[in-house]
Amino acid sequence: MAVVFAEAHEKERILITEPIAPAGVELLRHELPGARIDERFGLEPAQLRALIGEYSALLIRSETRVTDDLLAAARRLKVIGRAGSGVDNIDLDAAFRRGVLVVYAPRGNTVAVAEHTMALLLALVRHLPAANVSLKAGRWEKRRLVGAELAHKTLGILGLGKIGREVALRAQAFSMLVVAADPLVSAAQALRMGVTLLGKEEVLRQAEMVTIHVGLPGGLSAIRPLIGKQELALLKLGAYLVNCARGGLIDEAAVLEALKQGRLAGVALDVFSQEPIGDDTVLRHLLEHERVLATPHLGASTQEAQERVGIEVARNVISALRGDTLGGAIPPSYPLTRPA
Repeated sequence: MAVVFAEAHEKERILITEPIAPAGVELLRHELPGARIDERFGLEPAQLRALIGEYSALLIRSETRVTDDLLAAARRLKVIGRAGSGVDNIDLDAAFRRGVLVVYAPRGNTVAVAEHTMALLLALVRHLPAANVSLKAGRWEKRRLVGAELAHKTLGILGLGKIGREVALRAQAFSMLVVAADPLVSAAQALRMGVTLLGKEEVLRQAEMVTIHVGLPGGLSAIRPLIGKQELALLKLGAYLVNCARGGLIDEAAVLEALKQGRLAGVALDVFSQEPIGDDTVLRHLLEHERVLATPHLGASTQEAQERVGIEVARNVISALRGDTLGGAIPPSYPLTRPA
């Protein structure tokens, strides 16, 4: 029986298209000693499509796009491993139709993203990037850079899952009042966290600062943004908005217009509808706006988070190739059209 098992895994080929923590790669090598593991970074879509047909497993992060066209060429593919908590760069419908498992690492980056959210919020309300640039340029602009405090402000959290809960905990440490919207969380659960559960519209009306922590159901499928023109109109004048979740969750053009109108005091963005930004006109104008603080999808970019994520996704890929019970798989019944 052991011989049959070993022979089966000697045939496995695993392609890694973006860097994952060495500990994750080593785990793959240790648990699947007969498998061939290739690390090929920076592949163009055509190059990946030409290669993918020989592989049974594909490990990616956020930049590799797994489209229906790519999956059509992946004749041996059994599993896609996403090193991270989002799967919006994978066409889930196409993967499920072709019988390809999708596994991810939903827990590894929780603390890192929550801390990055708080860092962005603090930097935003205290004008830290502008102060840094100003002082290094030889200016002393204390009066121009007067900020705001977090204490006793109302933070609205859209999405009270793993990351949303960690953000709530940290916000409470700053003496913030926390309200949240999440259709999958009960009022009693929220209350135990010290959070008041409301509908999305009421959260937007009450909050002085709003942060988004929901997934993007449907992968590459188009969905209506969670925050658009109508939602922005509900916010208090001078509110702050932070998005460390997914770029597709906000209408970036509407956010830009709200900034121009002076409705938003500041916006912090770690994620964008197009990554890298490239030549997208709306995104370029957003980045140029003086009240926008932006980082290049750094939410999960800590050494600790990357190691946890690498190990977690490697374990899930190993389980998938062995046919073991999966703990980090997206099931075929994934609610692709469920409202965020």
